[in-house]
Amino acid sequence: MADLKINLTDRAIERLPQADRGQYVVRDVELRGFLVVVGAKRKTFTVQGEYWKDGRRHYKKVAIGSVHEMTTRDARVRAKELLAKISRGELQSPPAPPPTSTDVTLREAWARYKLAHLERKERSPATIRGYADHVERMLSDWLDWPLRKLGENPRLAAERHDRITNVSGDAAANGCMRTLRAIYNHARKTARELPADNPTIGVDWNLERRRDTAMGVEDISHWLDQVGRLRHPIRREFHLFTVLSGSRPGALMQARVEDVDFQRRLLHIPRPKGGSKRAFDIPLSRAMMKCLVRAMRVSRSLHPEAAQTWIFAADSASGHMAEHKEKRHRLSKWGNDLRQSYRTLGQAAGLSEIDMHLLMNHSVPGVNAGYITRAKLLSQHLRDAQERLSALILDNDKPDVGSAWPRIPSRRVGNLRFDATPPSP
Repeated sequence: MADLKINLTDRAIERLPQADRGQYVVRDVELRGFLVVVGAKRKTFTVQGEYWKDGRRHYKKVAIGSVHEMTTRDARVRAKELLAKISRGELQSPPAPPPTSTDVTLREAWARYKLAHLERKERSPATIRGYADHVERMLSDWLDWPLRKLGENPRLAAERHDRITNVSGDAAANGCMRTLRAIYNHARKTARELPADNPTIGVDWNLERRRDTAMGVEDISHWLDQVGRLRHPIRREFHLFTVLSGSRPGALMQARVEDVDFQRRLLHIPRPKGGSKRAFDIPLSRAMMKCLVRAMRVSRSLHPEAAQTWIFAADSASGHMAEHKEKRHRLSKWGNDLRQSYRTLGQAAGLSEIDMHLLMNHSVPGVNAGYITRAKLLSQHLRDAQERLSALILDNDKPDVGSAWPRIPSRRVGNLRFDATPPSP
């Protein structure tokens, strides 16, 4: 059991269950170093302090007495006396083994970080999967190591960083070490006895260059030809909508039918990168609405049951698209390449910096811009900006994208027939 932290009182201690095996520690929230060690048969008041000797930090752990032999108030008084003596170095018998909290393993620290920092703060599933890949795959052989071992040997993290760089590249290695740094810092909040220096202190971080994979105005026509030749109609519409919206692929794959409001011309993204607190609405151009209509119509045809929930339905465990990658010789740009293209083409379309931040759900820079209320711009201003950008991407002098693609029999979802033009605002 992981260490607990409560206000130690007689009643609270009495309610603590005995350990099924081994021991666990319950720390006092008021007096640092005052704790109760709970075993299978007994509960013991204990203090644990630290002192410095020969330039090094040492730890001392002293049992005060059984909880059945003294009250919590008396134990607290005695604890203060012992902690003072330990800090002055007056109890320098051979140091006791590190407390249980310092023996927390990477696996335990990761479980706590995942629950408290990622899931509780509603980070997106894609973000959590990324962290899990770093810990459970790249650092799998360290999972049962005590964090203390990593903190006392920063060379281990530096060597692992070098190895991952050689195998998986600069960005993967940096990302893995950033995850380790975050988990260690989080664990040390409740295990202050861990070495103060983070294990990643010795890492020589790789230089990460921003990817330069965006398309310009001169490239988009060729890409549209490529996407029009894709055999799978749902994936075809997915890639087209990605470049028209600039959306992150992970969030778009999980778009639900109920999130589309054709009347107000909005697509709600409830859990983007950053979690539900960053939820936002994407204003839809007419081209984007037609794209969604085609995607929903063909989803109804190919995956009738899943299409009741998901816009981009698929024959997968989740019911929606789970993978958006394509072979580069078939489609040269996909995923975040299209998000970068959206930003680049937005500049070419003459959209302002602030409009692009709002459309892409980025934080708006500057104090004055912070006063802008995004919702007040959705119905007209941002929708007009989206129309201009869609027009540049699709080039209105050309036939409507999708007009030459294979036709799907008419379907009805809710009150909307998908062979019809989307409703006017």
